[in-house]
Amino acid sequence: MCDKYKALTGANRMRKKVLIVYAHQEPRSFNGCLKKVAVETLSKQGCTVTVSDLYAMDFEPRATRNDITGALSNPEVFSYGVEAYEACKKQSLTSDIVEEQKKVQEADLVIFQFPLYWSSVPAILKGWMDRVLCQGFAFDLPGFYDSGFLKGKLALLSITTGSMAEMYTKTGVSGDFKYFLWPLQVAIAPHPTLPPQLPQVQNEHGTLHFCGFKVLAPQISFAPETASEEERKQMVASWAQRLETIWKEVPIPCTRSWYFGQ
Repeated sequence: MCDKYKALTGANRMRKKVLIVYAHQEPRSFNGCLKKVAVETLSKQGCTVTVSDLYAMDFEPRATRNDITGALSNPEVFSYGVEAYEACKKQSLTSDIVEEQKKVQEADLVIFQFPLYWSSVPAILKGWMDRVLCQGFAFDLPGFYDSGFLKGKLALLSITTGSMAEMYTKTGVSGDFKYFLWPLQVAIAPHPTLPPQLPQVQNEHGTLHFCGFKVLAPQISFAPETASEEERKQMVASWAQRLETIWKEVPIPCTRSWYFGQ
C-alpha cells in the first residue's frame, strides 16, 4: 500500500460523523443559529455532519400502528412497544424510522438542538425518540444502560430556555435545572449509598444513557430572547469554542448497572 493511500485511509478512519437532531420551526431563530454554528464548526474539523431538521422534514411524531409495514404479531390488541420491537427484528418498520436509525447508527456524536417546552423537549422531538430509539435498535431486555445498543456513541443536549438562569437554581422559582435533565440524559446527583470518595457518580436515569450513550455535559443557553445582542453573541461564541474541543471532553460519569444488581 502506497504512503499516499495509507494517509487517505488513515484520515478517513479519523473523520468523525455527527448527527444533529434539530427541533425548531424557524431557521433564523437562536436555535437555528446554534445549529448553523455547530455545522460550520464541526465541518471545519473534517467531521461529516448530518442534520435531521424535524420540522422541515415534517417528521411524524405519533407512534402508531402505521409505523409497522408488515403483519402485526397481535392484530386484536395493539401494543406499540411489542409491535415496534417485532418489526425492528423483521425489518418492517416504516422508511422514515429506518432512515433516522441509520443516521444514529453511523454517528459518533448525536447533538440534540431544541428549545425547552414545558420543562421538556418539543413534542416533535419526543416523537422522534419514541419512534426511532425503539427496542431492538437502541436497547433490549437485557441490553440497556451500560449494555445499550448505542454504547460507544456520544450524545449532547443543546437547549435554549425562556427563563433566566437565576430561575433555574436550587433557590430559584423553577428549581435546579439539572433535575429537568433526569428523564433525558442521566441524573446529576450522587447515589445516597455510594462511598463519599465518589460524590459525583451519577444514578441510572435518562433516555440517552438507557440506550447506551455516553452523555456529555449539556449546553444551556438561558433566555436568549430577552438577552442583549452582546449576550447572545457570547452564547454563540461559547458554543463554537466548546465544539472546537468537543472530542476531548469526558462524558458524565454514571453508576455502573451491576451496582443495582442488574
